Amino acid sequence: MNATLRRRLERAVRVRDFIRAHLTDGAGEGTALTRLEELIQRADALAAQQRAGRVATRAATLQREELRHALQSKLLIYLAAVGAVAAKDNTELAPQFQLPRAGASNQVFLTAARGMLEKATAQKDLLVSRGMSPQLLDDLTAALTKYEQTLEATRSGRRDHVGASADLESVLSEITEQVRLLDGLVRYRFSDNAELMGAWASARNVLGPFRSKSESPAQPANEGQTPAGTGPDAVKSAA
Repeated sequence: MNATLRRRLERAVRVRDFIRAHLTDGAGEGTALTRLEELIQRADALAAQQRAGRVATRAATLQREELRHALQSKLLIYLAAVGAVAAKDNTELAPQFQLPRAGASNQVFLTAARGMLEKATAQKDLLVSRGMSPQLLDDLTAALTKYEQTLEATRSGRRDHVGASADLESVLSEITEQVRLLDGLVRYRFSDNAELMGAWASARNVLGPFRSKSESPAQPANEGQTPAGTGPDAVKSAA
């Protein structure tokens, strides 16, 4: 979750806490509060899904880097060396055991490595007779399977992250609408109470609560601003 969305969610939590603390028996307040609570729960779940997707993607990337290093520096290089020896008696084998390009994409690398494995499996007896360990093909198969799994884990993690991010934007937009509704209710109920209106202005400030009464309230763009003539000063002058 980026900083802007996080601040909006934190603002929604402060608004919820304010309404809980000053809730009356009004049906409108209860309904609006219930809906806001549901939206906050949904936003929290989406934020958790977003984080999980990002963590899964990073973990899969790190594992894939380790596997690719092992494949390039140990397994495939061994197979290529054995293939080069076997190609002395059978020149047709020479192009079949060439190492994938170091800078190849993940999918291109996987395709090339699997191609080498298939050809080595077909020529197993010959390659073993030229010095290949029979265990190499099993080790190579296991490593490539894990490598392919990291690609799917990356795709899945990105889907979770992107999907949660899109849903989170939608939920936070609805939260903003609900906060506006509650803002109207609070002004209707407490406009003659300067202290509560000051606390409300702090709660719904998207940048966070005011740090002290001596500081000038921050004036965030759009959502956090209090319309002229409706803040606590206006209430005092009208009293």
